[in-house]
Amino acid sequence: MVNYKDLGLVNTRDMFARAVKGGYAIPAFNFNTMEQMQAIIMAAVETKSPVIMQVSKGARNYANATILRYMAEGAVAYAKELGCEHPEIVLHLDHGDSFELCKNCIDMGFSSVMYDGSSLPYEENIAITKQVVEYAHKYDVTVEAELGVLAGVEDEVVATESHYTKPEEVIDFTTKSGCDSLAISIGTSHGAYKFTPDQCTRDPKTGLLVPPPLAFDVLEEIEKKLPGFPIVLHGSSSVPQEEVATINQFGGKLPDAIGIPEDQLRQASKSAVCKINIDSDSRLAMTAAIRQHLAEHPDHFDPRQYLKPARDNMKKMYVHKIVNVLGSDGKLAQA
Repeated sequence: MVNYKDLGLVNTRDMFARAVKGGYAIPAFNFNTMEQMQAIIMAAVETKSPVIMQVSKGARNYANATILRYMAEGAVAYAKELGCEHPEIVLHLDHGDSFELCKNCIDMGFSSVMYDGSSLPYEENIAITKQVVEYAHKYDVTVEAELGVLAGVEDEVVATESHYTKPEEVIDFTTKSGCDSLAISIGTSHGAYKFTPDQCTRDPKTGLLVPPPLAFDVLEEIEKKLPGFPIVLHGSSSVPQEEVATINQFGGKLPDAIGIPEDQLRQASKSAVCKINIDSDSRLAMTAAIRQHLAEHPDHFDPRQYLKPARDNMKKMYVHKIVNVLGSDGKLAQA
């Protein structure tokens, strides 16, 4: 049993309470590689922001559970080395699909886990979420649950249709499950293709797709039912069109990739939404930088030559999200 506190990590309870009260959201950035982790920590330290480093089941299998434990411990040490005396870093399981996976992550030093039973029957979702909560709370680990279904593809999470969270269910669900935060569905979606062209309109000036608006009326109803309760938005990458254009320019093929407009995420951040998940934007920033570098330097073969600009581009994106979208800069408990 590895206790996350011994690694220097924190859970989400205090940072979420401050975020709900302060009207901002904590960034939850997915990572698979050392370069992503470095970029996340550099951005968090530079902006003095709490941060959630999260891994999916697939990312955990890719990186190895034991290595992740030491990467998390290293992330805390790295933040301090960069000058942040009291970093607030969470290691979070994204879309855990079983009690056993959640338990194993807790035992390996995760400070927060998500059990995603959103595709299950309502009562089964409650029952397994409660089982995860009971185990997690023994070790002061916080638990995120999900109600409603997001469309799209993210690692093993695949859904062809979205189903909005039903506001009339949220009180019963959170009370019975005991979860610490709730991921809801209001129109966000996983992956770089969050909407089909048929779901969008086109800007007559640019020809770019304009996605449909998020269902803020559903969010408002949920806030009324659960005042002050931490709400989470998954699938909230904006799919920056400049990164998509760079990828396409240098040999990629991402037609009609579209994400969530940042102005809508800013609006959500000022509500009870206190955690916003961003994964695809990091992948796009990394891939764009690598494609451009290799196209411009065909003689390069040292991975450090193309991974350094990839890391720099991801850091730039993370800083932008923290400062200009989520508003979590300067929000460390102890600056």
